[in-house]
Amino acid sequence: MTKNNLGHPVGTTLDRFIKRKQDEFPFATGELSQLLRDIALAAKLVHREISRAGLLDVSGAFGSQNVQGEEQQKLDVIANIRFIRAFRNGGEVCAIVSEEDEKIIDLENSQGRYVIAMDPLDGSSNIDVNVSIGTIFSIYRRKSPVGGPVLEEDVLQKGTEQIGAGYILYGSSTMLVYSTGHGVHGFTYEPSLGEFFLSHAEMTIPEDGKIYSINEGGWHDFYPGTREYIETCKERRYSARYIGSLVADFHRNLLKGGIYIYPGTENRPNGKLRLLYECNALAFIVEQAGGMATNGEYRIVEIDPTELHQRAPLYIGSKRMVEEAMSMHKVLEAVNE
Repeated sequence: MTKNNLGHPVGTTLDRFIKRKQDEFPFATGELSQLLRDIALAAKLVHREISRAGLLDVSGAFGSQNVQGEEQQKLDVIANIRFIRAFRNGGEVCAIVSEEDEKIIDLENSQGRYVIAMDPLDGSSNIDVNVSIGTIFSIYRRKSPVGGPVLEEDVLQKGTEQIGAGYILYGSSTMLVYSTGHGVHGFTYEPSLGEFFLSHAEMTIPEDGKIYSINEGGWHDFYPGTREYIETCKERRYSARYIGSLVADFHRNLLKGGIYIYPGTENRPNGKLRLLYECNALAFIVEQAGGMATNGEYRIVEIDPTELHQRAPLYIGSKRMVEEAMSMHKVLEAVNE
C-alpha cells in the first residue's frame, strides 16, 4: 500500500481515518466518530448550497437580525438548519449553541452525550462577493447525567473541556480541519466522489511568521499596546493580510505562520468574536498545532464563560508573534493605568 511521508495511505478518506483514530480513545463507543461524520455530511450540504449561490436565490440578506444584532444572510439560515438537522438525525448530540439562535437549542435527545457550539457560517457577508467563508464548531461532553434534561453547566464550559473542535473552509476547495486532542488534520472535499480525503496530516503552525491579520479600520479605537504591535509589524515589513472571514484568515496563518488579531477597543473592550463557538474552537486547534491563543492577558481556553454569546478579544497564531503582541499589550496598558 502506498503511503505518504507521515505513514497515512494515499487516498485516505475521512471515514477510514476516523475509524483508525478510534484506537486513540480507549473508552470510545463510536459516538464521537459518528458525530464527526454528521459534521462532514452537513458540510457537504452547505458546500452544495454555496457552490451554486450565484445561480439560485440563496445569496443576500434574509431580512432579519440574529441575536448578535447582525444582518442574517440567507445562507446563514440555511447552514444553521443543515447542521442542526444533521445533529438531530445523528442522535449523539443533546444540545447546540449556535450564533444564529438566542437560546440553547435542546434537541430533546436525553441520551445524547455531546454538546455542540457552532458558528454555522462565519463571514457570510462575503458570500455576495465570492470570498471564502467557513463553519466553526466545538465539541463538549455533557456534564449532567445522560437521560436527564440539558443543564446550563453542560453548555457553559471552558475551552479546556473541549474534546474536539474544528472548522470547514469553503474556498477554492472545501476543507474540513479538526482535532480531537491528538494533532490537527485537514481533509479536502472531492465533490465528484462525495468524499473528504486526507490532504494535510499532522498540521503544525510555524513558531514565527511574517503575516499579521487585523482590520486596521478600527485603528483609532485600538489600545496603545495593539497599535504599538502593529507599528512593529510594519517596521519589519511584515505582510498585512485580512480577508474579513475569520476561518479564512486563520487557515492561511495556520499554514504559513502569522497572527490574527481582533482586539478589544475603547468602545468595545470585549471585542466582537464569540468565546464559546469562535475563540475556543480555533484556540483548541492552534494549540494542538503548536500555536497560541490569548485575549491579551489570559489563555483563551481558560476563560470561564458566563453567557452563551459572550465575547472576547482574540490574539491567535504563531507562538512567538502572539507572545510579543501580548507582551506589548501588557506593558503599555500598565504604563497607562
